[in-house]
Amino acid sequence: MPTPLRLYLIRHGETEWSLSGQHTGHTDIALTARGEEEARRLVAPLSAITFDRVLCSPRIRARRTAELAGIALPIETEPDLAEWDYGAFEGRRSVDIRKEWPSWEIFRDGCPDGESVADMTARCDRLIAKLSGLSGTVALFSHGHLGRSLVTRWIGLELIEAQHFMLGTATYSILGFDPSHPGTRVISSWNVAPAP
Repeated sequence: MPTPLRLYLIRHGETEWSLSGQHTGHTDIALTARGEEEARRLVAPLSAITFDRVLCSPRIRARRTAELAGIALPIETEPDLAEWDYGAFEGRRSVDIRKEWPSWEIFRDGCPDGESVADMTARCDRLIAKLSGLSGTVALFSHGHLGRSLVTRWIGLELIEAQHFMLGTATYSILGFDPSHPGTRVISSWNVAPAP
């Protein structure tokens, strides 16, 4: 019998834009020195886990985090783990966007010339369908808004509810199933930051 699926969702370490609050979708920006140190702190908790697969966003900040976290398995690129396509809001901060659009909320409004809420919902659902075909323990190296969207869809909520899930840099979260109700998806741990 296959081992039940258990997902470790890991957000990449700090970048200049995550520090400044600029939305970073397709821009391939490197980790800061602090971001690299954050990623190295993941070695201790993740080395205690035997992963069956490691899937990673195509962005260099996610791949570098996986490398610095000491992952020994081959890192497989999964395009659906890429960050939200911010379109016209790429490189902009929410505080500046709200000067023009005061009520803007990405999980309700999406991004002009980028991905809509319907687009992101469909992408997360497609990713969940792919992941549901796997078994064992799988590491997912990804991003903030994608991670918040994914967990929301994992537990069957509408995307707007993602606004309630904060996700820090170089944190990990565990998604799986309730042992007493194997068809029920759960969040086992959320936004865990390794000790410095």
